[in-house]
Amino acid sequence: MELANTVAVVTGGAQGLGEAICRTLGEAKANVIVMDLRRDAADALVKKLTEDGIQAIALAADVGRETQVEDVIRRVMDSFGRIDILVNNAAIDKTVSIEELTVQDWDGVLTTNLKGPFVLSKCVLPIMKRQRSGHIVNIVSTAAKRAWANASAYHASKWGLLGLSHALHVEARPHQVKVTAVVSGGMRTPFLLDRFPDIDISTLQDPRNVAETIRCILQLPPETAVPEIMVMPMKETSWP
Repeated sequence: MELANTVAVVTGGAQGLGEAICRTLGEAKANVIVMDLRRDAADALVKKLTEDGIQAIALAADVGRETQVEDVIRRVMDSFGRIDILVNNAAIDKTVSIEELTVQDWDGVLTTNLKGPFVLSKCVLPIMKRQRSGHIVNIVSTAAKRAWANASAYHASKWGLLGLSHALHVEARPHQVKVTAVVSGGMRTPFLLDRFPDIDISTLQDPRNVAETIRCILQLPPETAVPEIMVMPMKETSWP
């Protein structure tokens, strides 16, 4: 399936895996909407993408705020009249023990990582159902398959997102809309490198590898659905 002229919304699109996804889909000639909480970062990426011949626009929104998400989706529909791809990529973490984790911290992580994909999917799925086509990709993590210390909110959000993704798959499939959970292993992105400067980068993968996997899934024939896929580096330490 060709991605040329499709419309793709990527949350958390300004850096890391989000940036790799935006660039990969843009190189496949999709129209990319770089959606990020930080408008300046989104604008900077769009400038680089545009210089490379990629069609992209920047829109700022907090994925956990329904009114902001609705505004972004309305603007996309006003500009393009359709949405073909939604990538729920935005995520945060708070790396502390459960004793140190505040209720505010918990709410923040769950709002971005789990409520955000729910809000985006709730807004976009009716559009895709009317189109009788579309694909929602939820970026999960090996954190949805096992657990380690000092990441209780992150684990809860990613286990929840995996369940949400499979539930969406069941609801969307009768309407010719696909939903895929991409369970990604460790990547060389600011999400890990900024918080763990001593991490062994040889155990991590290039985020472009995950982005290319997403592109391949999006290009499968209409009759084929992939509800879940795991993409990990050869030296992954968190799975199995």
